[in-house]
Amino acid sequence: MRTRTLARTLTPLLAAGLALSACGGGGDDKTKSEDKPAASTSPTTPPPPQYWPLTGVQAPEGQSVEKDHPVLVVKIDNTDNSAPQLGLGSADMVVEELVEGAATRLAAFFYSTLPKTVGPVRSMRASDIGVVSPVGATVVTSGMAAQTKARVNDAGVKFIEEGAKGFFRDDTRSTPSWYHLLDHLDQTVTLTKTAPATPKNYLTWGTEADFPAATAQPATQVDVPFGGFRTTKWVFQGGHYVNTNSYAKKGDEFAADNLLVIRANIGDAGYLDPAGNHVPEIKLDGRTGKALLFHGGKMVRGTWSKKSATSAIELATDTGALKVPAGHTWIELVPDNGPQLGVR
Repeated sequence: MRTRTLARTLTPLLAAGLALSACGGGGDDKTKSEDKPAASTSPTTPPPPQYWPLTGVQAPEGQSVEKDHPVLVVKIDNTDNSAPQLGLGSADMVVEELVEGAATRLAAFFYSTLPKTVGPVRSMRASDIGVVSPVGATVVTSGMAAQTKARVNDAGVKFIEEGAKGFFRDDTRSTPSWYHLLDHLDQTVTLTKTAPATPKNYLTWGTEADFPAATAQPATQVDVPFGGFRTTKWVFQGGHYVNTNSYAKKGDEFAADNLLVIRANIGDAGYLDPAGNHVPEIKLDGRTGKALLFHGGKMVRGTWSKKSATSAIELATDTGALKVPAGHTWIELVPDNGPQLGVR
């Protein structure tokens, strides 16, 4: 009986002792627990920043600049018959080119954003080969002359013509029928699907600090004559260069952070348009010339060069390479023997 009573007395005491030991009640065990290093965690390396190839603007963190479609260049009429032009406000970049009859036409570059509707869509010229090739663009066009098509095909430039998915005519426009062609770019782009990729940079992009403002001259008003009846007028206001004689739909204008004027040789494409006018051809490939870069209400003089059709336009001053501040750029391709610009 005594043995059973002793066992019943010791059992709770032994259990209590084991519980205290398991809880780390002893000083030595507690010290060892606190001395154990915490589990190590490796810091996450943020992905490198990405920049849009047609503007040089940094994309938001985590956003890729790879697209599953190429750059799309839409040829847009630039006469009073084109009003209202649609889609320019969504363009990454615009190039204004001289065509026959002393008029100009626009090559509007779209990549980061695609508007639903663009136009009026007009025809290509041989000049477009050197303009669109640096980024491997696909051109959206009403068509082109047989001579031009042969050269475009030889150069490997891809294009989509009237009749393809997305093209339509707006016959409510009070202009001749060849100004009625528009395009639903969000539909046409489905014809160009590719593996995600990023085009090359169109220009050498820089930052605000790269623009030599200290040596630049004031330029808040700029008149760019093309030698005929077209003079494109710009005013610097609200931090942008605003085209005051634009045909763009109100609220859909192109806001230019940079205005780049390229003086280029204008040759003859070798054929006449239906009205009997000689068709000009802008000579860029393998050439160089004078350039003017406008930014922030100021102007810098320099030179441009372009090694081949697929090469980017490179700019320089007497002190070295000239980088274009990141932003939306409008490029004026004017005759090298044309009238002087009006800069005020």
